[in-house]
Amino acid sequence: MLHAILEDLRRRGHSWTIAQGVSTRFAGDAAVLHVDSTIVDRAYVDYGLSFPLCLNIGVTDISKSRVSMARVAPHDGWEGPVIVKGVLNCGGLPESRLNHRAARARRPLPFPNARVMKEYRVFDRVCEVPPEVFSDPDLLVERFLPEIVPDGFALRYWLFCGDYDFCGRFVSHDRIVKGAGVFRGEPCPVPDDLRERRKELGFDYGKFDFAVHDGKTYLMDANKTPGRVPTDAGEVASMPRMADALERMIRSALA
Repeated sequence: MLHAILEDLRRRGHSWTIAQGVSTRFAGDAAVLHVDSTIVDRAYVDYGLSFPLCLNIGVTDISKSRVSMARVAPHDGWEGPVIVKGVLNCGGLPESRLNHRAARARRPLPFPNARVMKEYRVFDRVCEVPPEVFSDPDLLVERFLPEIVPDGFALRYWLFCGDYDFCGRFVSHDRIVKGAGVFRGEPCPVPDDLRERRKELGFDYGKFDFAVHDGKTYLMDANKTPGRVPTDAGEVASMPRMADALERMIRSALA
């Protein structure tokens, strides 16, 4: 998604480059801390601080154990269905890719203990979860809170860049709403408490996945390197308006 925004800025006369790693230093008016891993190394943060503006400079940990608002602990009173996830963003796939790249270059693995978890497991009752799952630091147990609609199940998402945002809802025939199962998308409002959560987590740019259950908002996932929302899933966010917001942030930082 960021590349779509940057290409729009290029058409307006801006220039940009990708700094891969921190060994080659570039000067510029702004930067985006766009490291595709759950935990960001401090060296990237220090690099970002050298710019007048660095988006997401405060977002260095998006592990589900830090982000989730639906975490279940043993004997906390929740008895309903739960879903077991890995604490790493995107099931640990970004860390796996970086490890593979390092191994091919015969460099030390940056995330030697990363575990990939491609599929999530759902239990109808929390008492069915094996005790060792709760004690595993790489796993997280969440309340399973699918939003039930007349024709399926829904999951909401919120995309934002600076003061521009777009909130939508994906509807799927599957109770785990993702990928190929989605057949419809539609806009919806952003809950006020989610805006407060964004401030707490320090996000300037990104995407939140969340659920609304019995009138309460539950943030499930926070992503600082989101991909494009499929255009066939209904109304989507405007990349030009996101680019407008990024321009406004740059001008404000340089004023």
